Amino acid sequence: MLAISRFSKVDEELARGLQSIAEFWRSRPGCLDVEVVANLDAPDLWALVSRWRDVGSYRRALSGNEAKLLLPPILIRAIDEPSAYLDPQELHL
Repeated sequence: MLAISRFSKVDEELARGLQSIAEFWRSRPGCLDVEVVANLDAPDLWALVSRWRDVGSYRRALSGNEAKLLLPPILIRAIDEPSAYLDPQELHL
C-alpha cells in the first residue's frame, strides 16, 4: 500500500513536522519506507510518501495516543485529495 500526502507553501515549521511524521512512521510495524520529497518544478510543493506492508498497518499507524498528538496538526495542512493507493489487482471493486 502506498500513501501520498501533498503539501503546498511548506515553511520551516511544516518541514520539521513532516520529518517528525516520517521518523514516527518508520518506527511503526508494517512501515516499509517513508520519504519527504519536494517537487522538481515547484519547490514549495512537497509530498510525504510512505509504503506499507498492508492497509491495516497504515491505519494502525494513524491511531493511538502518540499518533493523535503528532499527526493532526501537520496532516491538516495536506492538500485535500485522496492519498491511499493500492495495486489495482488488490482492489475489491
